[in-house]
Amino acid sequence: MRKIVAGKLHGIHVTEANLNYHGSITLDPDHCEAAGILPMEFVEIWNKSSGARISTYVILGERGSRCCILNGAAARTCQPGDQVIVCNSIYLDESEITSLKPRIVTFDENNHMRERLRYSVDLDAHGRYSFAMLNEAEEALVIPALVSGV
Repeated sequence: MRKIVAGKLHGIHVTEANLNYHGSITLDPDHCEAAGILPMEFVEIWNKSSGARISTYVILGERGSRCCILNGAAARTCQPGDQVIVCNSIYLDESEITSLKPRIVTFDENNHMRERLRYSVDLDAHGRYSFAMLNEAEEALVIPALVSGV
């Protein structure tokens, strides 16, 4: 089993850091649903502004609020306005990698969803991996293979 990206909120902006709240990250349910992130699920958070990396769990905020609030100890790692990546993952047998199509959502500066993408891994006739990012309409934006062999 390997740990594989299942979904990402890429470039969402922190709207609040609340040190005095129970630890977690509060996210808009619309954003979570778009990326396949569940309430109470553990996620990794990578702060693009500071480089900080943390792990915490998701609680749902108000639908439509576009919130991204770091709570408790996590509030020490991010400031309002910081751009972060929130990533969930699953454990998957390598033989199933081609069936997984992780959902990635990108954001503008007001946390409006900008793009909805999917990652896609396939095997060619020689057993080599290929990787592509697909937009919402499933039009491939091809990226060359980074890994070869099985």
